[in-house]
Amino acid sequence: MSQHKDLSKLSAAGLLISLGIIYGDIGTSPLYVFKAIVGSQRISEVLVYGGISCIFWTLTLQTTLKYVVITLRADNKGEGGIFSLFSLVRRKAKWLIVPAVVGGCALLADGIITPPITISSAIEGLQTYYPNLYTETIVIIIIAVLFIIQQFGTSLVGKAFGPIMFLWFTMMGVLGVMMIWQHPGVLKALSPHYAFELLSTNPSAFAILGAVFLCTTGAEALYSDLGHCGRKNIQASWVYVKACLVLNYLGQGVWLLQHNGEVMKLDIFNPFYQIMPGEFKIFGVCIATAAAVIASQALISGSFTLIAEAVRLNLWPKVKINYPSEQKGQLYVPSINWILCAGCIGVVLLFKESSKMEAAYGLSITVAMLMTTILVSKFLARKKVPNYIVGLFLTLYLIIEGTFLLGNLGKFTEGGWFTLSIGFVLFSVMWTWHNARRIRNRYVKFIEIEDYYGILKELSEDESVPKYASQLVYLTSANFNSEIESKIIYSILQKQPKRADVYWLVHVDVVDEPYTSQYEVDFLVPGKVIRIDFKLGFRVEQQINLLFRRVVEDLVKNGEVDITSTYTSLNKHKIVGDFRFVVIEKVLSRSHNLSFYEKFIMMYYGYLKNLSLSEERGFGLDLSFVTIEKVPLMLAAPDAVDVERIYPLGN
Repeated sequence: MSQHKDLSKLSAAGLLISLGIIYGDIGTSPLYVFKAIVGSQRISEVLVYGGISCIFWTLTLQTTLKYVVITLRADNKGEGGIFSLFSLVRRKAKWLIVPAVVGGCALLADGIITPPITISSAIEGLQTYYPNLYTETIVIIIIAVLFIIQQFGTSLVGKAFGPIMFLWFTMMGVLGVMMIWQHPGVLKALSPHYAFELLSTNPSAFAILGAVFLCTTGAEALYSDLGHCGRKNIQASWVYVKACLVLNYLGQGVWLLQHNGEVMKLDIFNPFYQIMPGEFKIFGVCIATAAAVIASQALISGSFTLIAEAVRLNLWPKVKINYPSEQKGQLYVPSINWILCAGCIGVVLLFKESSKMEAAYGLSITVAMLMTTILVSKFLARKKVPNYIVGLFLTLYLIIEGTFLLGNLGKFTEGGWFTLSIGFVLFSVMWTWHNARRIRNRYVKFIEIEDYYGILKELSEDESVPKYASQLVYLTSANFNSEIESKIIYSILQKQPKRADVYWLVHVDVVDEPYTSQYEVDFLVPGKVIRIDFKLGFRVEQQINLLFRRVVEDLVKNGEVDITSTYTSLNKHKIVGDFRFVVIEKVLSRSHNLSFYEKFIMMYYGYLKNLSLSEERGFGLDLSFVTIEKVPLMLAAPDAVDVERIYPLGN
């Protein structure tokens, strides 16, 4: 698409957009990373130098090498993200659905913890001036306002994100340089020697690793937002972002070294704010709060996109998706918005302070990164990358991320249980929806439609049967033109015989490309039975009502169909005949043939189905032209019944 071609070019506008959209999460990490690394430990040179070294090499290996250099190449027609990546490799092996679903759920869980920790860390800077300030209420108000405005779209405020984030990164870099000027020797901390020394001598090495990992938690967003900014703009802007981040971490290290041997209350004396000149701190807090809100906005928007993709890949129940503005990619999912809002406010009320949220943060995103590693390795294999390189990539990052996972698991009881619990609930929904569909499809009976061509043509011309509609449209799940569900034939011929001038069969196939929008037409019985196959990308809104109308208009314009009413009084005035959609809703019936696991899946699916959008709403059909027919989906063959006839006495 032209938009993707434009984004693929390196430009000043592209660089600014990437600063505003992509780096919110990773860009606000200096607010809490060093605070988490030091914790309640006594400040020492080994701790400070080792902490800086761990941060630098984590950003280099995890963010720069894995994501910026390697993973950004796994683009799906210009789009990124775990489901885009899954769409690229899912034909390699069926089991790849597992890392895709696990990774997607982990990213959604991360969307619940990121806004509270970033906004809390920013607002807590006010405690420098007001030590007894109750920041909890302020954070909740900001979060509530942030979620309330989602429904109106964020394209207007989004234009300000780039300049604000440029100011944020520049401020961090300048503050870092001012501190490094006082103690240039801190630059030696970039050597990997200090990271090794810290991790090999400190008894809290795994806990430190869990804290260090927080510096790279936004790396997944670099890949998820690939379609918004383009690979070249992301790679170029990352050079500036990483430089500013490292300079700020070095500056914080200098301040900590000035307090060597002390045990500091870093909740109050946050190194990030302590390196600011006194008169500048209030401005620093304001800029930090703006950056935290932008980081939160990016996570929320990413969650909406993730759910929309999951719905179209049949990994999530159909939910209402709104498009509040004309801007491409701008969408709003009301149900997810309010779930995230409740979750974020719950996190603030549960943990209260950012330092206590750090334990809950990081665990879920480590899982997401591990899943991305597995999928990227499959992508590299698909691209014919030599096996030894794929093996090296997989081994290296399984070790790195596995070590970080162990470090974060140590924080399970302190708060990690929260995000894992959220992730497990989300996983249960995705897994159930995916597997219930597979179970149902096992029992859908398909028949050869060719066997019914003659009777359908005769029914269409049989004036003794009242006409049901001029144009009758059925949605079919049959992948092949030669097949049709037996329930559709039953609906047309037996469940109130439905005479129509033309029978239309509409099939939707979600393809691996993100923005494909194509259709094929097959005239099964010319002028009587027509099948339309839509091939839609996993990011294309499935407005079947509008798409079908567009196709019919094209066919009429080309003279391939005539949709003029056949009623004499209407035909002479060239009035278009009426259209009616029939949606067949399969109602679950007998299931004693299923295993206990499958019964549980179908029961859970039933609850989810009641909460989700109906089929007709999910496909964007005009409800005034839709008939819903419920048919039983037999999950087991009917029991054989024996009954004996008896006759009255005397006969």
